[in-house]
Amino acid sequence: MARGGLTNREWSLLEPHLPPLGGRGGRWNDHRIVVNGNLFRVRTGIPWRDLPKRYGSWKTVYERHRHWSADGTRDRILQAVQADADLAGRIDWSMVGVDSTSCRAHQHSAGARKTRKIHLAGEGGCRPMALLLTPGQWGDAPQMGEVLSRIRVPRPLGGRPRTRPDHVSGDEAYSSRRNRRYLRRRHIRHTIPEPKDQRPNRRPKGREGGRPTGFEHDRYRRRNEVERTINRLRTSHAVATRYDKRAYVFHGTVTAAAIRLWLRQ
Repeated sequence: MARGGLTNREWSLLEPHLPPLGGRGGRWNDHRIVVNGNLFRVRTGIPWRDLPKRYGSWKTVYERHRHWSADGTRDRILQAVQADADLAGRIDWSMVGVDSTSCRAHQHSAGARKTRKIHLAGEGGCRPMALLLTPGQWGDAPQMGEVLSRIRVPRPLGGRPRTRPDHVSGDEAYSSRRNRRYLRRRHIRHTIPEPKDQRPNRRPKGREGGRPTGFEHDRYRRRNEVERTINRLRTSHAVATRYDKRAYVFHGTVTAAAIRLWLRQ
């Protein structure tokens, strides 16, 4: 196995969720070889044409990555491996943190926006639960509800997918009436500090204003979990710097890095 490739255990977790081999114009190359080539490129950020020959044709690896990014296969695989982890009791639903990180566009992605922002929700085990990509200048607070609404973990044994964590944390950037109403409506407890300029307006309203009776500092210390999740994602060079010109292909790149984090534990 080449450095950074899928172990046998990781492959056994991933393989059941991949599309069947076969496609237009003949059969695809072995999935494992192509997936390992894709992960190599995500980890290193090298140009597609420079992929080592052990992964076969670079064009085959790229086309499958592009195809799976376009038709939602990447997102379905992410939900599938999350479902497996949840069934095994390996998702920490007690706290989900929301945060974002900006990625500069490389010169190879000429024509793409200069910066792109990744908004994500991460669980207590430092793995991404949901992802959202926006232009770099978009604020964090308006994206909180959209990111949380993308949490959808199927239940293989039956029942509705789980979509709601027990608790949500965010920094001051996520403090807004809209976000607090959204969380109350979904019956999700939250730990979000208030900026100083919001406190005088909210304090007289008490709970009606969405202000908690006491800030839970112990819970807020767990905010480092989502920050560590972002750091783990950014160890992939193709995530830390955007090399993909098309937004949906970059989304597939970030999702591939997230899937790998789920397979490792």
